[in-house]
Amino acid sequence: MNQCKLGVRGAIWVLGLCAFLTSCISSKKLVLYQKSGNDKDTIALSPRYIATIKVGDVLSVQVSSFSPEATALFNPYTSITAMTGQSSATTPMPYVTGYLVSEEGQIELPLIGKVTVQGLTSSQAAKQIRQKLLDYLKEPTVNVRNQSFQISVTGEVARPSLFTIPNERVTLPEALGLAGDITIFGQRTNILVIREENGQRTFNRVDLTRRDLFRSPFYYLHPNDIVYVEPGKARIANADRNYQLVPIILSALSIIAIVVTR
Repeated sequence: MNQCKLGVRGAIWVLGLCAFLTSCISSKKLVLYQKSGNDKDTIALSPRYIATIKVGDVLSVQVSSFSPEATALFNPYTSITAMTGQSSATTPMPYVTGYLVSEEGQIELPLIGKVTVQGLTSSQAAKQIRQKLLDYLKEPTVNVRNQSFQISVTGEVARPSLFTIPNERVTLPEALGLAGDITIFGQRTNILVIREENGQRTFNRVDLTRRDLFRSPFYYLHPNDIVYVEPGKARIANADRNYQLVPIILSALSIIAIVVTR
């Protein structure tokens, strides 16, 4: 009986040691937006990013007026959207319908014809389309949304995915929130933001534990940005330690089995 108790206690001690060794992560590396010596409780934000339309973007154009019958001609994708059950909420990989911006920077609408939208914001494009619609509709209203505003969040997050942003504006913390937040093993001090600018890809590092994140040019994400959360040393050490501890755990379980059978 004493041998049985000693064997069980020894096995429990070993398992407890394993759990302790796998849970050692510094809280200093987990807390976000920490205050440094020069930081105040109020901090200026980086300039708000406003997306413009580019070649290859897909635009949603919704037209309304006093005459629903006449307006229907200018909304050929409305019935398709309704059939697919597409909502306006941010969802991973939605079904996309709309007008493709051509190599000439234009979209082609029914009756109106080609409209140059490259380099415009969504609101500017809506005003331009509305002006052309005045020849066909009375008091038309136009809503333009860029359905190609997508960002990727990968690495040590709960739900890595490609996300479409319907309001065309998202911050780095919001993007990480969409992905279910960083896991406990993610490296918060060295977030990688990959951005495409002027035909080149730039690789940029952001420290989420510092308050100057809010002044960073990467606080607001741009279309097609890739956010990668690297695994920290704890993740790598934990993986290595698990390989080392598996034989120990199996041995402990074997000791329990042998003692109990005796």
